[in-house]
Amino acid sequence: MSPRDTRPVDLVVVGDCNPDVLVLGGDVTPAFDQQEKLVDTISLVVGGSAAITAVAAARLGLSVALVAAVGADPAGSFMLDQLSREGVDVSAVVIRDQTATGMTVALSRGGDRAILTALGAMTSLTAADVPRPLLAGARHVHVSSYFLLEDSLGPGLAGLLAAARAAGATTSLDTNWDPSGRWGDERLAAAIAQADVLLPNEAEALRLARAASLDAAASTLTGTERRLVVKLGERGALCADGAEQHQVSVEPAIPVDTTGAGDCFNAGLIAGLLQGLPLPEAAALGCAAGALSTGAPGGTASAPGLNAAASLAALAKITSLRS
Repeated sequence: MSPRDTRPVDLVVVGDCNPDVLVLGGDVTPAFDQQEKLVDTISLVVGGSAAITAVAAARLGLSVALVAAVGADPAGSFMLDQLSREGVDVSAVVIRDQTATGMTVALSRGGDRAILTALGAMTSLTAADVPRPLLAGARHVHVSSYFLLEDSLGPGLAGLLAAARAAGATTSLDTNWDPSGRWGDERLAAAIAQADVLLPNEAEALRLARAASLDAAASTLTGTERRLVVKLGERGALCADGAEQHQVSVEPAIPVDTTGAGDCFNAGLIAGLLQGLPLPEAAALGCAAGALSTGAPGGTASAPGLNAAASLAALAKITSLRS
């Protein structure tokens, strides 16, 4: 991915857009039988992997447009307002009059969290909702949360990504977790074939590849025209590009909340690739963005600017595993 300055939008993000109701504390496990439990904080913040990636990328200096679906309700208005304040173009976000905006409750205790999601309008998004002029004007197209949108976006996603590549954009896909446990079919395989970069975390990579080890998963998921970056949490990331593999890590942070760290990693990686950085160095920028994002509750509260992320990335450890 070499820098190109002639396209009007650096990044188009396609996927989910919903508020997170973030519950933070040392013990956030609900007690039933009508028992009330006190927690440290409850806050309403920007949520949805696509929306968090869009905000994080805008903080890193990219021009960003989001394509998603929300309802005509206060939750949808909250998201559109917050994204606009961050400089994200939301003109292509579809507003569904008869459907509620999706919403997530995230129970977070430091490095771990549980997530409850009502899908709402987000599952109405289709490939036809992505404006073709926007797609044609993008340097990069990123898709988040495939499995939440599998039935609506899935049928047309491979064609959408192929169209983006034909227009000169590069592409990436982060499937996120599959609540159904099925882990895809031929539609997902076709979409992955049109992704220049696949961005699972370790648990997702093992399930997508139906593999018992990360090395086997990397061999399965890396293609002749596709690079793989596996997010490893505080251990950094594994980059696979053909026969070359690198382990990349930055100094681990003591997390306040890990919500959205993987989405901020995606934003950092894409920003690095659009700068023309080699894959390991771009992953270092992703690791830095992800690590710094854990410093405050919510997915975007401490998403860093480019200078802060680049400073931490400059100290990254990059180890060649094989070539």
